[in-house]
Amino acid sequence: MESHDCHSATHEYPHPFVHEVKMSRTQRIRGVILGSILFPLRVTLAVLFFIVMWPIARLRLVGLSKEERSRPITGWRSWLFHPIVLLLSRAVFFSLGFLWVKVKGRRADLKEAPVLVVAPHSSFLDMLVLCPTQLATVVSRSENASLPVIGALLDFNQSVLVSRKDPESRKRAVSQLTERLTSNGYWPQMLMFPEGTTTNGSALIKFKPGAFLSGVPVQPVLLQYPNNLDTVRWSYKGTTWSEVLWHTTSQLYTNMTVEFLPVYYPSQEEKNDPNLYADNVQKLMAKALGVPATDYVMEGRVPVSKLGGLSLPVELESPPREALSLLYRNGLGASDVEAALKRMIGRCQSRAQDSKASAEELASLLGLTDTETAVNICGLFSKDETVDLRQICLSIASISGFFSFKSLFHTAFSLFDNGAKAV
Repeated sequence: MESHDCHSATHEYPHPFVHEVKMSRTQRIRGVILGSILFPLRVTLAVLFFIVMWPIARLRLVGLSKEERSRPITGWRSWLFHPIVLLLSRAVFFSLGFLWVKVKGRRADLKEAPVLVVAPHSSFLDMLVLCPTQLATVVSRSENASLPVIGALLDFNQSVLVSRKDPESRKRAVSQLTERLTSNGYWPQMLMFPEGTTTNGSALIKFKPGAFLSGVPVQPVLLQYPNNLDTVRWSYKGTTWSEVLWHTTSQLYTNMTVEFLPVYYPSQEEKNDPNLYADNVQKLMAKALGVPATDYVMEGRVPVSKLGGLSLPVELESPPREALSLLYRNGLGASDVEAALKRMIGRCQSRAQDSKASAEELASLLGLTDTETAVNICGLFSKDETVDLRQICLSIASISGFFSFKSLFHTAFSLFDNGAKAV
């Protein structure tokens, strides 16, 4: 079977849409004590800085016509107000506990890379990355434009606004993006989160093609939070935004690392195929982070996994996912699991009339030293003492990212069609 090269070895199978802050009893007590003092102080300071930014952001655009606002802001409106808002933006996050930001690498200039692609997108607190990128222009939901302060800052930033509910709005946004990214330095540098939603950072979900439609060079930017407690993540299931704010402001400080990777120059093939371009940049960034590049996406408000042209709803605690997690927790690496899947497929193909196996045989095929884990895996897929190996290997293979859709499709046919041969 054909293997993907984007999967990195991890000891626990990553699920990007679930995150809970794991704290010991001592850490919880410490958090309550510090939070009772730091939370109200820090939030009050952040709100005050936001309120100060509001009129400054409005002043930058006062007196400009709609046509003038559709062009880049230049002259005194730029050099006077831009550094003030940049300083106040940093003050907001400093007050929330982000005392310093470690920056690695060099940010490319505008003509080198018109767009910065940032991943993983972990939280609303990721907006701190705008400070080391000099308030690069962003893409935001049009609904945010009506929010107090936030709307004024989006206008100040000359952000591209898009409504997810309006197809015409999306078309206009694509047209704006293309115009700006191909303006040869006329418009400021843009910053985009190609995942399109927040995750727990354990894997990169599929990149949306928006940042890659124009075929211009991009600079990948890695965003990480190297802290003892992972309080910043805000994903589909688990910690709420208010809990993120409470836990983060209850720490003495929170670290953030921003790493600028070398500019990625697309090939002609990638320029012609934005999805290929996006996938290749995703794999490059995943490799740099040491996490898998997956086909997970958010469709509406539902996490799904892309399998060929199908969108399969993600079960947050499905049997194959739990089985894979058990294997990683028992010390098997990614290459070990891939080899075990191939052994099971070989066993099924050699004995096509009998794909059932006991827990002892399953343990042997999986390379486990004890049968307890194999018994637990059997229990996930069968109520009997035996389990259908085809069901185990295909279901785990379909979510693991080890095999391509085409090879998985052909192997499934070979396993369930007694007259067929393996492809």
